[in-house]
Amino acid sequence: MKKYLECGTVINTHGVRGAVKVYSLCNSPKRLAEIPRVYYSVLGDYRKLTPMSAGVYKDTVIFVFEEITDFESAISLKGKTLYADRDDIALDEGEYFLADLIGLAVIDDRTGEKYGTVENVNTGGAQTLYEIRTESGIKLMPAVDEFVKRIDFEKAVYVTPCEGLFDI
Repeated sequence: MKKYLECGTVINTHGVRGAVKVYSLCNSPKRLAEIPRVYYSVLGDYRKLTPMSAGVYKDTVIFVFEEITDFESAISLKGKTLYADRDDIALDEGEYFLADLIGLAVIDDRTGEKYGTVENVNTGGAQTLYEIRTESGIKLMPAVDEFVKRIDFEKAVYVTPCEGLFDI
């Protein structure tokens, strides 16, 4: 499992004193604003940013970081992905990190047939979709209880797909 998980993207500066506006990749901007420290990557090296303040504004978070004290430093973060250490995020009962689904086998809950593997989780639309790599290409399956029966994070996502979803 990955130690550092994507949690946001710096989309712009905010003001002239070093604040940045971050688009949340968490389940809510409020959740992102509660993370005690975030990181950005420079050539695979994770560098820490410590929030002095974080406030939700519409669907973004405005951060003021201890390490970023001026406009020039803030502008250098624009476009960067922010990461959270998984140990810094407490999950409630039944919650999990979407990143932990990547690479899991997708298996029919009734027959045991393996359909493919989870390649990505798309949260950008009206509902979450699992992108499943099969022998015939990528298939999209809604991540709803009707289809996803259970998840074993050591082995697989067990599903009961709609008819024809995994047909070639």
